[in-house]
Amino acid sequence: MRILLVEDDPLIGTMVRLNLEHEGFEVRWYKTGESALEVIEADRFDVILLDIGLPGMNGIDVARRIRKIGVNTPLLMLTARDDIDSKVHALDGGADDYLAKPFDMAELLARVRAHIRRSTGSLEVLTDAELRIGLATVSVERRALMTPDGQWHELSEKEVVLLQFLARNPGRALSRADILEEVWGMDATPTERTVDNFIVRLRRYVETEPDHPRHIVTVRGWGYRFEP
Repeated sequence: MRILLVEDDPLIGTMVRLNLEHEGFEVRWYKTGESALEVIEADRFDVILLDIGLPGMNGIDVARRIRKIGVNTPLLMLTARDDIDSKVHALDGGADDYLAKPFDMAELLARVRAHIRRSTGSLEVLTDAELRIGLATVSVERRALMTPDGQWHELSEKEVVLLQFLARNPGRALSRADILEEVWGMDATPTERTVDNFIVRLRRYVETEPDHPRHIVTVRGWGYRFEP
C-alpha cells in the first residue's frame, strides 16, 4: 500500500514516515502542496496524509485541487488546530478525516488502515488468502485459480505474486520493470518478455475474451494496468 505524505515539519514527517514504513507501507514524502500536486495526477496512492499548515499553498487549498481534478483517494488532514471551524473547513475542503497534532501514532495507523479497508472494499480483494480478478477466484494458499466454470488450475509462485501485485495496485500503470522488480527481484535474470508471457497465460484464466482483455490491460510502451 502506498501513502502520500505532505508535511513540512521535518520531525513529524520523519516520525510518520518511519512508522508507516515499519508497518509495511511505501511512503512518498513531500514538503509542499505544489510538489505533491505534481505527482498526484501521474501516480496512484491508497491514502493521502496532508498537513493544513503548509508553506505556500495551504493544505485545504491542496485538498480542493485534489478533488477538483477527480482524485478520490482517502484524504486525512493533519493539523495543529483542533477547533470546530478548522475541522469544518478541512472536511468541506475535501478531507475524509481529521487528526489534530500532537497525535498518537497508533491512532494514525489505525485510521490509515480503516480508510484503506473502506476504499478497497469495492476492489474485490477478499482476504489475504483469496483474490477475485474478473470472474476468476485465486486461492493464494493453494496456489490455484478457479475459473467461472468451477475448474481449478495450478499456479506457480511467481504467477500468484504477480496477481497479488496487480490486485493491490488497481488503476495504476505498472511498468514491466516495476513488475520484474516486485515479482522476480533485483537479482533475477528474466527479461521484460518474461512478464508478457506470464500475462498472456494469466489472461486465459481471468479474461472472458483474452484477446480483448478488460481486467489486465496493456499500457502501450509501458506495461500493464489492473482494472477490477
